[in-house]
Amino acid sequence: MLGIGDRFPEVTLTGVVGNDVKTAFKEFSTRADSERWKVVFFWPKDFTFVCPTEIAAFGALNSEFDDRDADVLGVSTDSEFVHLAWRNDKEELRDLPFPMLSDIRRELVTQLGVLNVEQGVAQRATYIVDPDGIIRFVYVTDLDVGRNPNEVLRVLDALQTDELCPCNWQQGEETLKVA
Repeated sequence: MLGIGDRFPEVTLTGVVGNDVKTAFKEFSTRADSERWKVVFFWPKDFTFVCPTEIAAFGALNSEFDDRDADVLGVSTDSEFVHLAWRNDKEELRDLPFPMLSDIRRELVTQLGVLNVEQGVAQRATYIVDPDGIIRFVYVTDLDVGRNPNEVLRVLDALQTDELCPCNWQQGEETLKVA
């Protein structure tokens, strides 16, 4: 599995950005952006139970990530058509402010090493990638356990200070000073 300090793979994936089949699909690149951070999170399957709770929670925090110059990208191994159907079916997913990307060829999950080979789906993984394309944070939970998007936001805040941050540090608090 790729981890801290590794370069995040560069791929182009089809994303769902709306609810109308005529305008819903757009291509997205994971290529480094010299000005913006990326928060890339993976879920195992559409039309499941834990996944929409996490996706909606990331959606609710999207403006917070955007305020920190970070783009949120959600990814699973389902097709863009399944994403569209799920988005239209599930109330809390209808107005997502970030794309639902399709890694149907399992290209990105394989390069990252977060493919659950036994089930053929993405692990429940989250990456924070800096503007230079370097992985700065990795968070993976069991397929049955949802993650905490607020914690991802807290870690992004800490990483962006470029300083030492103690346990449970929150934005606005003092960082550690080396004597």
